[in-house]
Order: sequence, then structure tokens, then C-alpha cells
Amino acid sequence: MTWDITGMAAVANIGASPREIFAALCAGRESRRPLHAFDPGKYRATYAYEIDDRPAGGGDIPLRATRWLTTVVRQAAADAGLGEDLSQVPVLVGTTMREQRSLELWWRDGADVAVEDLHFGTALKAACGASTTYTFANACSATLYALGMATDMIELGMADTVIVAGTDAATESGFGTLDRVQNDIPDALRPFDTTHKGMLMGEGAAAVVVQGAGTGSGPVHARVLGVSMNCDAHHATAPDPDGITRAVQDAYRRAGVRAEDIDLVMLHGSGTPRNDETESSVLSRIFHSTGPGPRMTAIKAMTGHTLGGSGLLSLQMAVLAMKDNTVPPVLGLTNPIPEAAGLRLAQGAPAYGDLTVAQIDAFGFGGINAVAIVETAR
Repeated sequence: MTWDITGMAAVANIGASPREIFAALCAGRESRRPLHAFDPGKYRATYAYEIDDRPAGGGDIPLRATRWLTTVVRQAAADAGLGEDLSQVPVLVGTTMREQRSLELWWRDGADVAVEDLHFGTALKAACGASTTYTFANACSATLYALGMATDMIELGMADTVIVAGTDAATESGFGTLDRVQNDIPDALRPFDTTHKGMLMGEGAAAVVVQGAGTGSGPVHARVLGVSMNCDAHHATAPDPDGITRAVQDAYRRAGVRAEDIDLVMLHGSGTPRNDETESSVLSRIFHSTGPGPRMTAIKAMTGHTLGGSGLLSLQMAVLAMKDNTVPPVLGLTNPIPEAAGLRLAQGAPAYGDLTVAQIDAFGFGGINAVAIVETAR
């Protein structure tokens, strides 16, 4: 069974739509900025990949993640021709922090935030009548987990149409935790390059409309062939190569493809040495006998780590890459780490080729792994 993606929407630091984001990625413009939301004097890291919608004079405002979420859900629904009333359409939201930043502002500054505002379902019901919403707080893999649940719901006859979305705003507690646990502090997120030192936070939201194959009334952007998910619980933070390998192989099994069928891999690419080395090593083994192997890229070099929504944002970029047969480069990748030496990473400029099937990786803390396989609809 396959599932159609009939609507897409996204917002990130480099654009307010999937097409804007993709164009920025292909242009390879540096997008990090000096930290705006928090006092940089308190932290070693002084850069982030923030969305520029805060007050010009500094400081922060609550419910930004919720506003992005409602915006992309409505835009994706419109793209799919669903109309404004989503009362009959389940909405599955993947996130890492939920509205934790709003809670921080309430606690510290007395921001006007009601308890019910902390639940995404409140705003989604007010904005578009969504009466069935579920939130998955599955770290960096949250939206691909939600995508897998959406395909299951459709296959089981629980719904004909499901909206999958993700959103996260940078939180000071999360930023501070990263600032303290990373041995080296990066001034930019540089996945798979020997200069990589760790991750920096990004912000954004993404949404897709998923429907049973052939059941929608509008154009189809791409088809979901299969989604795998597991939790290997190997370590609180360190990725497990065996758990990741199982996730990739299970995705192939569910999608009915082989390693040699993959034309494009959207890497998790968090910029942390351990993750980059593990992901590179696993994929080197998986693709070692597939000729030149698939093209690969990692968008966090320009968007930062957008946390729960990162998997779905990568998926949308894979859809556009397949439409245009164009792979955005990994910004700042000049000297790949030894583990990635045999991988076809896009460097310096966009890469071109016939792209039909894409693999999207998302690997979260605690061994929460998810891999999606999508196919172009052109």
C-alpha cells in the first residue's frame, strides 16, 4: 500500500514556504545569526538559526510554535484542497519541546499564557475546527513517527485523510542544556565536515496532508512507500549503529525497495561528531555494493536543528529535490570526515541527477529512530 502526499507547507529561518526554503538551500547562503531570544552573555554558544519574528528591541513572545503550527496546517490543507473546516481530519503533531518556551516566559516574566494554550489542540480547533489532535513528543524523530502513525490510521480504515505536522521554538532551558553538555561549542552547524563540533538550535514548522493512494481530489506531490520506527534505548544520547541499521532495513522492507533503489538520502546530519560518524558508518555499509550509491545532503547546515519537525522538513525538501532532480549542497562541507569519505555528499553547489526514490533519516536521543521512504509522483 502507498499513501499520497497532497499538501505541503513549511516555515523556517530561511523561508516561509517549502519552495522558498528549497531555493535558499540550493543557493547555499549562510543563515545563522547572533542569538536573539536569550542573553548571549549567559552561554558559550552565541549563534542560532532563529525565525525572525520576535520584537526588534529584543526579548521573546509566547506561543510562537503554536502560531507556526496553525499556519502550516491551514496552508497544507489549502494546498490539498481540503477547505478550512478540518473537523473530520485527524491532525498528528510531532514536537520535542511543545510550548515549553511559553511556559518559561510565563514563569519568568508573567507572560499571559493560559494552561489550555499549552496544548496544540486548543489552537488547532479554534483556527480550523480540528477536533481530533494527537501530539507526539518523540525528540528529533517526532514527525516521522507521526507520519508512520498516519499511514497506519489510513491503512486500518480509521481515516481517509490525515494531516501530519511538527513545530518547535527554541527554548532557553534546551539551549542552556546543549550549551553545557557539548564538549566543544560550535559557531555554526557543520554536519559531516571535520570541523563539526555539535548542534545549534533552529526553529520552524512543517505540515503535510497524507491520503490513501488515489483518494484525493488534487495533484499529488509524492508517495509515501513506507515508514519504519524503533527505539533501541541503547543510550540516553549516543546513537546505536545497530538500532539505526535495523530502522533503515525495516523501512526498505515496508517500502518494498532495496538499497540500490535509493536515489537520494536526506541525512539526519545533526553536526555532532558521534551522530555524524555513526550515520556515515551505517550508510557506508548499507550502500557499499550499490555502485556509486545515492546522492546525499543534510539541510540542518542551513536551518539549524529544528528538533521535532526536522524529519518532516527534510521530507518536504526531498519531494522538491525529486521534482527538480536537484540536490541542495551541505553548507560548509569542504573536508568530509573519514567515515563519510565514500558517500556522495553534495558539496559546494547543487548536484543533479535522476531522482525517483528518497530516504529520510531522523534519529533522536534515547535511540528513537525513524526512516521514511518516499517516491516522486511525476
